[in-house]
Amino acid sequence: MASNRVKGSPSKTAAAYFEAWRKGDITGMERLVYQPPADFVVRHRALSDELHVESIQLTPGPLKSMGDGSAEVPFAGVRELTEFGAWPFDSTLRLAVRDGAWKVLWAPETLHPLLKGGGRLELGEIDMVGAELVTSEGDRIPHDSYAEAYLERLKPEFAEANQGWELVLKVPGQPDRPLLSKQAGANVEQTTLSRPVQAAAARALDGVEDSAIVAIRPGTGEIVGLADRLEENFSAVQDLFPPGSVFKTITAAALLKNGLEPFSEVSCPDSYTIPGHRTIDNDGAVDRGLISFTDAFAHSCNTTFVEQATTRLSSKDLVETANEWGFGRPIMTGIGGSCGSVRETDDVDAFAEDVIGQGEVVTTPLCMAALAAAVQSGVWRSPRLLSTAQVSRIDGTPPPEPAPMDEGIVTALRDMMTAVVDYGTAADTGLPEGVAGKTGTAEVVDGEDHAWFVGYRDDLAFCVFVRHGGSGAATAAPIAARFLNGL
Repeated sequence: MASNRVKGSPSKTAAAYFEAWRKGDITGMERLVYQPPADFVVRHRALSDELHVESIQLTPGPLKSMGDGSAEVPFAGVRELTEFGAWPFDSTLRLAVRDGAWKVLWAPETLHPLLKGGGRLELGEIDMVGAELVTSEGDRIPHDSYAEAYLERLKPEFAEANQGWELVLKVPGQPDRPLLSKQAGANVEQTTLSRPVQAAAARALDGVEDSAIVAIRPGTGEIVGLADRLEENFSAVQDLFPPGSVFKTITAAALLKNGLEPFSEVSCPDSYTIPGHRTIDNDGAVDRGLISFTDAFAHSCNTTFVEQATTRLSSKDLVETANEWGFGRPIMTGIGGSCGSVRETDDVDAFAEDVIGQGEVVTTPLCMAALAAAVQSGVWRSPRLLSTAQVSRIDGTPPPEPAPMDEGIVTALRDMMTAVVDYGTAADTGLPEGVAGKTGTAEVVDGEDHAWFVGYRDDLAFCVFVRHGGSGAATAAPIAARFLNGL
């Protein structure tokens, strides 16, 4: 019978083909194929090279006799790709009797079903530039942190070109079809932001328009919280605003350096006229009579500060003290930054305004947070958002060395700022135990007053600023309470 003259069997031919395929013996596979294409070997090797195939697993199913001397073996395959790992596929090995022997009827889809109809598989590189900035703990920055604008500007400093991969099917006359992709990993860089501090700062500002909180670790200068909701492209790090009475912290330092003691008796009338010059009023025209210098600071007596400064200090004294407390020092944060300015003046009326944080005095919330941090630690440090090494690289110069402050003045300022919260302008604002600070309300010509509160608690110093927010005691201090109570 004719069938007795057929060499082999479909099962043996299929088994031999799969075994040769597993071994990578393409020439052995080719011998089992009926009329293989001239590029049979090249095509198999090219596919393995193109896709970076490390190995292949083949699991044949049961042979199906199709009659008329033909058969099929469905099989499952898994190619292990260097870039993507295991990539499974299903196909069918077709066999038939040709020239008196069982042969494989090969087609491109035998290699992979997607190759039918002229399809080609291509593996391409994707160049991606990416950087991910994380907290000091290595966590993601909290969602809606109000620090996004600073972080987005910083990312290019750490972006690296990393290689990703994409496997694409190309079929003539059809758009390319992506099959697999592997994104390049972003370069991860730690900031100094603390996840709990940043989250508490952001949530304290929810619903508060045109506001900012800057929080600093006094012992290191690290910016651990930077929530900025200032509008009209204003920045809590770089833009300057009149500080109002928070600047009295610096004026107090100048007066203490000049010999005034915290317990010295001073006058706090409802108004004070500088001899031959203008009259300064207390907020609400409050007359407190004779009180200690600490109490005058706690109740933010404008008249006390103007009288004492204009009789004890020169404008140069005030400028020198402000420069010691940050105004004259470079700030290297990694994201830019400035402290502010206090100008010398021969105009007594202008000097009186400077003394209480009005006039020509301007500063940033960042600088005022650094001021509070210097009071807490006794050392002025340049605030920074990154490691010292990265700040040096980005800013082109290392941060300035820490500057120890006068111990006696620092001790006095701590007591005076504690009095502000215990019984002064920040009393009964919800602040937790252990907070020391200073309120500020800065008059401006273009709208409602700016609200300030600067302070510290343990190893955390901060500045709360609300542009056109009104009173520091009524607006900024309660926000600080929300912030601290949220930690």
